[in-house]
Amino acid sequence: MNSRFLIILGVMLLIDVYFFQSLVTLLKNSNPSRRTTIYYIYWGFTIYSLSLLLINFIYPFREWNQYIRIYFVAFAAGAIICKFVGSLFLLTDDVIRLFRWIATYLAPSTAPDPAHPHSISRLKFISQVAVVMAAVPYLSLIYGMIKSGYDIRVKKIKIALSNLPESFNGLKIIQISDIHCGSFTSTHHFENAVKIINEQKADILFFTGDLVNDVATETDKFNEVFSKITAPMGVYSILGNHDYADYVTWDSAEEKSKNLENLKAKHKQYGWRLLLNEHVALQKGEDKIALIGIENWGARGFAKYGDLKKAHAGTQAYPVKLLLSHDPSHWEAQVLKDYPDIDAVFAGHTHGMQFGVEIPGFKWSPVQYIYKQWAGLYQQGKQYLYVNRGLGFIGYPGRVGILPEITLIELTNKA
Repeated sequence: MNSRFLIILGVMLLIDVYFFQSLVTLLKNSNPSRRTTIYYIYWGFTIYSLSLLLINFIYPFREWNQYIRIYFVAFAAGAIICKFVGSLFLLTDDVIRLFRWIATYLAPSTAPDPAHPHSISRLKFISQVAVVMAAVPYLSLIYGMIKSGYDIRVKKIKIALSNLPESFNGLKIIQISDIHCGSFTSTHHFENAVKIINEQKADILFFTGDLVNDVATETDKFNEVFSKITAPMGVYSILGNHDYADYVTWDSAEEKSKNLENLKAKHKQYGWRLLLNEHVALQKGEDKIALIGIENWGARGFAKYGDLKKAHAGTQAYPVKLLLSHDPSHWEAQVLKDYPDIDAVFAGHTHGMQFGVEIPGFKWSPVQYIYKQWAGLYQQGKQYLYVNRGLGFIGYPGRVGILPEITLIELTNKA
């Protein structure tokens, strides 16, 4: 075993032992049988988590069955993270007590005031806080895997474009993004999504990338479901960073290339018009606007397959230009700087990190420290960006606070 693995294993064990002290404090006066049962459960789960790490060292997770990998690892990783959070509160109390001990040693104080003999001790209070701060997020993560990861929300917005031709006034667009079908063990979630999509009776649908996690075969069980998505003016799609299978070890470049071609064929099979650094004209009556679609272009270290210059060429005559670009960082990095005639960009990619808080008037997620534009509608001057929160998930098999999204966008020429 290498030293890095031993260090990780040691740190995990130290966190478990340290956090265990909060349980010892809380259960000191409890029924011995109950206390023993809780101890067994705690250390049983610890052994489970550490065993997963050991198995991964011998037999890497990427070689596991994908569904076992997704859920088994999520339960263990969630527990480790939450115990770490709880341990921070214990550490705070220990630091405070250390300074008090030093102060007492240097300047002995009088005996404590017994005015409140029945008040809870600070150590027990901190232990309770530590356990709660570990348990609440962990239960939230479990709930996110069972329920809220599938709780689809329809977001309805309007985008006002003063140069929008009258024929397109009131155009209804459905946007979906980041399906990541390889994370799902059944078709139920997407059957429900397609039902909701078709109920909106939109004119056109945009899919803004990441159909799969890694490989084209992930879509096989969903072929019939995705083929049911319909819209009068068509379904248009682009590729996301995961669609290129860059995160898979391939035996040859030819094998990787064939996988991408198979994925492109899936879009065609579903009746989706895949845009690959190109544009098409959307027509209503005598009026036309341009729909531009590029391959993935990321400003945060992700691959740049997109060629906006190529896709944009020839669109000068159109009064309105809409762009499908998977990664929202593309908006500030290139669109705002070099393409002031692109009216609205539709992106995904961030998932809102599948974790955060969204209540009226307040929106927060850790992903906002990486992506300035990470969920919802943004505007600079007369240019807009909409970042869809995604319909699926990857990594953590659920969502907490940031729910799966179907966006219904209405274009209007009225301010």
